[in-house]
Amino acid sequence: MGMTEQLGLTFAAPARKVFAVRELVSTVRSELERSFTDIYVEGEISNYRPAESGHVYFTLKDSSAQLRVVLWRSQARLLRFRPENGMLVIIRGRVTVYDERGELQLQAEYIEPKGAGALQLAFEQLKAKLAAEGLFDPARKKPIPALPRRIGVVTSSRAAALRDILNILQRRHESVSVLIYPAQVQGDVAAGEVSAGVRYLNRYGKVDVIIVARGGGSLEDLFAFNDEGLARTIADSKIPVISAIGHETDFTICDFVADKRAATPSEAAEIVVAAKHELDERLITFHRRLLKATQYRLLLVRNKLTRLTQHAVFARMQDSIARRQQRVDEKIYRMAQAQTQNLNRLRRRHEALDSRLRHHDMRIRLGNVRRELSDRETALSAAMSNWLTRQRTGIERPMDALSRAAESVILKKQAAWLGLDRSLQALSPKAVLSRGYALVFDENGRLVKEASQLKSGDRVRTELGRGRFTAEVKATESGEETP
Repeated sequence: MGMTEQLGLTFAAPARKVFAVRELVSTVRSELERSFTDIYVEGEISNYRPAESGHVYFTLKDSSAQLRVVLWRSQARLLRFRPENGMLVIIRGRVTVYDERGELQLQAEYIEPKGAGALQLAFEQLKAKLAAEGLFDPARKKPIPALPRRIGVVTSSRAAALRDILNILQRRHESVSVLIYPAQVQGDVAAGEVSAGVRYLNRYGKVDVIIVARGGGSLEDLFAFNDEGLARTIADSKIPVISAIGHETDFTICDFVADKRAATPSEAAEIVVAAKHELDERLITFHRRLLKATQYRLLLVRNKLTRLTQHAVFARMQDSIARRQQRVDEKIYRMAQAQTQNLNRLRRRHEALDSRLRHHDMRIRLGNVRRELSDRETALSAAMSNWLTRQRTGIERPMDALSRAAESVILKKQAAWLGLDRSLQALSPKAVLSRGYALVFDENGRLVKEASQLKSGDRVRTELGRGRFTAEVKATESGEETP
């Protein structure tokens, strides 16, 4: 019997706890995360590796130890500077364990460089990067127009800087046009809104120069104007950009990439628009200089021309020109004489033709035939009347056969004359006129066959089937002449 049994005591073996690997790692991780929830760790960055997902992985080390660090994408986007290998930093975060490898690691929530501030370091890094790309090169900067017709301003609509700019523009040149693009100039969205304003004015603003302005403030307040995207937008602007950020001692990345830096927004307004009286004085000075230069040039040219005109070559040229002019004058005179003779010859021919036409006028011939017929008809009627009278009185009865023969001949003659009269009446223009036509004669009695024979204001005589009338020619809308 053992001693324990003799004494009446009994002992049980302690129960054994067996952990699975994952369980143990999870337990240790929970204890570490409860104990080290918000700590600061100082060290040097090494093995810096940003992932495509946006997360950042690196090792924090000192002379005798090292610690894995992970910076999630949501916190990495808030960094004001770019971490680099060899940089001393202070990290705030919490300790945890990476289950897959059982490694101790630090989940970083905020990183700041040791020594210089994060904002200043970010400023210096971006400045060095853009300078290496040549964005600060003076050769690429565009000149500011001397007197812009329209000025674009990108700033806050409630900022004092905007009021300063507008007051100076109004005082120095009241006729200048200003297009304002309101944008936030402080905070996380400021850089994007200012960039959108610069792009909008380039596309649709139709401005000659752009002012990007903001009043003074701390480095944190002005940090939106140290944004890389905004800097590249200003550098790509086709329109000259003046940067007027903060006070005279404040410098931002926008100041370096802009085409012109103004110490204050007020100075930007003074740069972009010269005073009106200064422009007037400059114009007067330029006018005087131009007038003197023009007078001097005219004097030189006049002296040179005088010397050239005295040369013998010009005298011979003038004689040659005069002789040719004389020949031209003679040819012109001969042409005028020949034209006059042709016109006279045509006029005489026209008069002869007109006389011949008047001689053969059908109206005259028809009138003569009508009178002859009338005379013969009268004589015939008188002869018939005498013959009938003698027949009634019994005179010349033995001559009855002869009288009947004479009467037959007379009747035949009368029928022939009546047929001839009807033919003449059918050929007469009067018969044509009776069907609704008309004959038009000018003031000289000539028959008008074409409208071109008349002009506005001429008097014409119109013959109708029954009657006649006179009228005055007037121009129609189509350009033709009509009575």
